[in-house]
Amino acid sequence: MFCPYCKHDDDKVIDSRSSNEGTVIRRRRECTKCSRRYTTYERVEEVPLFVIKKDQRRELYDRKKVLAGIHRAFEKRPVPAELQEQIVTELEKMLEEKFEKEVPSPIIGEFVMDKLAKIDQVAYVRFASVYRQFKDINQFMKELQTLLKKN
Repeated sequence: MFCPYCKHDDDKVIDSRSSNEGTVIRRRRECTKCSRRYTTYERVEEVPLFVIKKDQRRELYDRKKVLAGIHRAFEKRPVPAELQEQIVTELEKMLEEKFEKEVPSPIIGEFVMDKLAKIDQVAYVRFASVYRQFKDINQFMKELQTLLKKN
């Protein structure tokens, strides 16, 4: 690490502390040449996750986009926002565990639909109608019948 004052490349770490709920390490350092102190922060380099869309395009994963879809599905439904956030948090945990750089979009859609079906059937049908892009009422009815059979 180069000293920001004299540009010498040798220092000693005086203090290390965890910060930001354990996601960052804050280090106090002292330059061995000029004896001035400075602070550095160390964090894990995050590798961006890409979503492979149905048409094979790749798009950066966007938490806000997934959350917006869930919010729309739960619109005017008695489901707290914290529970909606929890769905996205669980999704991201699963993605971190199973995928490194790319994830097919159906994995995300099916995960969300599975969670919605367990929480609120109306929200599930709303989300499924957009996600599955029903072409006509028959496809819609088939999805409803599948849902009814599960219950």
